[in-house]
Amino acid sequence: MKTADVVIVGSGHGGAQAAIALRQQGHEGSIIMLGRDTEPPYERPPLSKEYLAREKPFERIMIRPAQFWEEKNVDLMLGRAVTEIDAAAHEVVLSDGERIGYRKLIWAGGGDPRRLSCPGANLKGVHGVRDKRDVDAIMAQLDNGDRRAVVIGGGYIGLEAAAVLRKFDCSVTLLEALPRVLARVAGEELSAFYQAEHRDHGVDLRLEAKVEAVEGEGGNVTGVRLEGGEVIPCEIVIVGIGIIPSVGPLIAAGAAGSNGVDVDVYCRTTLDDVFAIGDCAAHANPYAEQAVIRLESVQNANDMATTTAKAIMGDKQPYHALPWFWSNQYDLRLQTAGLSLNYDETVLRGDPATRKFTVVYLKEGRPIAFDCVNTTKDYVQGRKLLESGVDVVDKGLLADAETPLKELL
Repeated sequence: MKTADVVIVGSGHGGAQAAIALRQQGHEGSIIMLGRDTEPPYERPPLSKEYLAREKPFERIMIRPAQFWEEKNVDLMLGRAVTEIDAAAHEVVLSDGERIGYRKLIWAGGGDPRRLSCPGANLKGVHGVRDKRDVDAIMAQLDNGDRRAVVIGGGYIGLEAAAVLRKFDCSVTLLEALPRVLARVAGEELSAFYQAEHRDHGVDLRLEAKVEAVEGEGGNVTGVRLEGGEVIPCEIVIVGIGIIPSVGPLIAAGAAGSNGVDVDVYCRTTLDDVFAIGDCAAHANPYAEQAVIRLESVQNANDMATTTAKAIMGDKQPYHALPWFWSNQYDLRLQTAGLSLNYDETVLRGDPATRKFTVVYLKEGRPIAFDCVNTTKDYVQGRKLLESGVDVVDKGLLADAETPLKELL
């Protein structure tokens, strides 16, 4: 039976950074990285942006060149799924029954795309956007001349995919079940701005739109039927309606968790010697007033990986990283710092009509998050403002785009 000092489950950002950080922290023991993906670790955010747009080939989105892992003595076992954890024996069980022993286990399993629950959800031409295979399948349809697409979900994945498809002159209908896009992650100002942008770029964006079924012929998608009976003809359907945390083996082994798997400030689960990081790890976040949340971001995966590596090496430092995110759509770069959960007021810096502005989210007069559209200086200085723990600020100065945010420190 194979064994390793550290076994990492997941070859995405969190898993890759965990291996890198362990070596940086001086870990000289053996490392095995298990990944369901058959490719060496690569970046996921570009999949719905530069990779789908063919602005970056696969080699340019790899987290490290393939030979790096061999040089760092990280044993990559790709195309392998963990189906069970024997916590008492300190072993993981693979889908083919093989067992691998561990001294420490880092679970960086991420999540699986939430799928449609309606008839026709499994027709050929229905895609998620979670791994390279998903996007390669979309690109193959584009190469075959398919140009009619329906995007289901008005979150960042859906909006980014819609923007890229318009670049290829596809007919794009975007369906959002809620009254506005980005409803779960942003305020009304940002939602209204992106709705107008996509419509200006030719996207048929429909709000409060409910999908009844995906229709097909010969196993291939031919259209999406809405409640009320309208059918939108298409050959491509992209589904971006969130993820389901991949934590089944952890929970079955006795780890605590309801929305993902629960971890403490050092990313430890309730199982001995088992850590969890990234999209699947529910933690009390200091920037969400210690609410237990999951964060689906590269920042969170990377910073949790570093926290875990340090803890394994005996340098325990509580996870206390400021959340940040980004999204590229058309020629717009959105950069977000902080979490806008439970905000009670917003302040607008700049004019959305200029396509360069910032939305500041306040709670009881205190800034808690910044959404910065083509305003990188606001993003950089806004991050410092949030990290400083600044209290109530002058709203007049906050709204004045000519006043640098750093002057509020």
